[in-house]
Amino acid sequence: MSIRGVSILTVVAVLAATSMVAQEKKIKRSDLPPAVEKTVAAQSAGAAVKGFSAEEEKGQTYYEAEMVVNGHSKDLLMDANGVIVEVEEEVAMSALPADVKVGLQAKAGEGKLGKVESITKKGKIVAYEAKVIKDGKKSEIQVGPDGKPLDHEE
Repeated sequence: MSIRGVSILTVVAVLAATSMVAQEKKIKRSDLPPAVEKTVAAQSAGAAVKGFSAEEEKGQTYYEAEMVVNGHSKDLLMDANGVIVEVEEEVAMSALPADVKVGLQAKAGEGKLGKVESITKKGKIVAYEAKVIKDGKKSEIQVGPDGKPLDHEE
C-alpha cells in the first residue's frame, strides 16, 4: 500500500472514531421534549438557566440543562423521558471530604486544582471531577467518592 493510501486510511479512521464520540449540540428550550421541559422546570426553580444541549450517545438522545444555583454551577443530563441520568454540581473545596481533597491533589500532582464538581448517578455520588492547570495546559481528573482512583471515568 502506498503512503498516500495509508494517509487516507488514517484520516478515515480518525473521522470514524470522532463520529462515535457523543457530540453536544446547543439547542433552545423550546426544542426540549415535553417530559424534559417538565423536569427542567421542576429542577431549575430559583436557578439561572444558562443553556441547553442535546447529544447522541449509543443511539440515544440525551438533553443537558446548564444552570447556576446559589452561585454554583449545576448541570442536569436527562433522557428523552425527562429522567435525570447524571448531575454534575460544583462543590467548594472547603466542603469536600478530606480523602477526596487528598486524592484529587495526588492525581493532579504539581498541577493547580480548579473547579471541582460532584458527579451523581441514580441519586448517588459516583465521582468527583476537577479542572487542573499545569504548565499552562488545562485538563480534567476524576477520583471516586472515597478519593481513590477510578477504574474508568464517569
